[in-house]
Amino acid sequence: MSGGLLVAGTTSDAGKSVLTAGICRWLHRQGVKVAPYKAQNMSNNSAVVVGPDGRGGEIGRAQAMQAAACGLAPDLRFNPVLLKPGSDLASQVVLLGEAVDTVTAGNFRELRPRLAQTAYAALAELRAAYDVVICEGAGSPAEINLRAGDYVNMGLARHAGLPTIVVGDIDRGGVFASMFGTVALLDAADQALIAGFVINKFRGDLGLLRPGLDMLHRVTSRPTYGVLPWELDLWLDAEDSLAYGRVLGRPAAPYGTEWLAVAVVRLPRISNATDVEALATEPGVRVRLTVEPAELAAADLVVLPGSKSTVADLAWLRETGLADAVLAHAASGKPLLGICGGFQMLARAIHDSVESRQGSVPGLGLLPIEITFDPRKTVRQSVGSLGGDVPVRGYEIHHGYVSSADPALTPLLTCEDGTGEGAVVGAVHGTHWHGAFESDEFRRRFLTEAARLAGRPGFTVAPATGFAAARERSLDLLGDLIEEHLDTDALWRLIEEGAPPTLPFIPPGAPTP
Repeated sequence: MSGGLLVAGTTSDAGKSVLTAGICRWLHRQGVKVAPYKAQNMSNNSAVVVGPDGRGGEIGRAQAMQAAACGLAPDLRFNPVLLKPGSDLASQVVLLGEAVDTVTAGNFRELRPRLAQTAYAALAELRAAYDVVICEGAGSPAEINLRAGDYVNMGLARHAGLPTIVVGDIDRGGVFASMFGTVALLDAADQALIAGFVINKFRGDLGLLRPGLDMLHRVTSRPTYGVLPWELDLWLDAEDSLAYGRVLGRPAAPYGTEWLAVAVVRLPRISNATDVEALATEPGVRVRLTVEPAELAAADLVVLPGSKSTVADLAWLRETGLADAVLAHAASGKPLLGICGGFQMLARAIHDSVESRQGSVPGLGLLPIEITFDPRKTVRQSVGSLGGDVPVRGYEIHHGYVSSADPALTPLLTCEDGTGEGAVVGAVHGTHWHGAFESDEFRRRFLTEAARLAGRPGFTVAPATGFAAARERSLDLLGDLIEEHLDTDALWRLIEEGAPPTLPFIPPGAPTP
């Protein structure tokens, strides 16, 4: 088998990432040597990959998840261009894992040819090395204002001759109109590659949906390859769906007699919020993303997660009253955790002439450290322990570093070279390490201590919860859904043979770029 496929979507968060991962897992089960690919991702959720030169680089976390679905270690070529928004107007550009520039609307046109060339070269290498490459688009292919320079959606499909399926989220409403409109807004050459549709997050009687599927086929002459059901267990690595007030996962009943309530501050530029998903896999742990000070007051454990804009998000904390809520929580003696940017916010002072360029600003003052930003970005995988006997693995992605600290400060972790990492003062904890809670024994130790500090003696960690196993179950569930609900024979033909040559043009279409 050889070939490729582009999974496009009617909108962001339509289900492109999970559909791509599911198709990858299905093909992997068939013995196909398959790889994922996304030419350009815009996300502050990233994973660290060790490149061929031994240095750490970044790719979108969704592509790392898709690599796991393929049974592969992450590869920088799986996501050659990563844009990390630092504000509404500017994003850091990560090219093959390395931060190389900052892009705005004004200079993106100048940089785009270089990005496209790198993306196309990466895809060519992957197609030479793998039987099949399943590509994920970005946003919608019908963003016609961006079509002229597109190298992620139909620009990529045209360049590589990729048949394309369009996935739509029926839970949002308007799925048939958005699917028809997606095709009808494309020019004839783009439409010739749109082979059909997949509907995502359907709840109810499929018979009630059938007339709409039949009409969509009549007006587009393109089939719907399947209807994926709403599935509550698909929440790990959910890149685009960290909504305000959302409870992560499906909290299982406590192993002991009490729940542990965790409130995670939903920062405007939150990054790697997936850190707290590991906490949410534990029975009796309820993890909520929030922007409400009252929910911090009611929580047992408060988490300040990573941020792409530490100083700006710290100012937002103060403007919204959340900073006062964090300080009150710490003053009560209940546990507080800062991760990466959240850790930096806990410092006495932050000296930033790199990211915000605001110079020195006061931190929350809960840890006796100062943070200084360096133009060189730390991107690496990290190995260490808690107390010398609990192994911990994580990864680091940050410009800020601890430039001064109280000599008597207790580190949270010990690195494999013997140096300390992070800090603990009473119930206040901080670390630069992302992903540490995926280490099962460390997570259990931390939650046990958090419950003690919060006055929850009835909370007991379950003895056998495994985060890696939970992720594998999620990926297997995706593969199961593809096999059960999609026409896999038709998908197989599409991947091998390309888009059918007789697909009609749907007016009005866009002018040829």
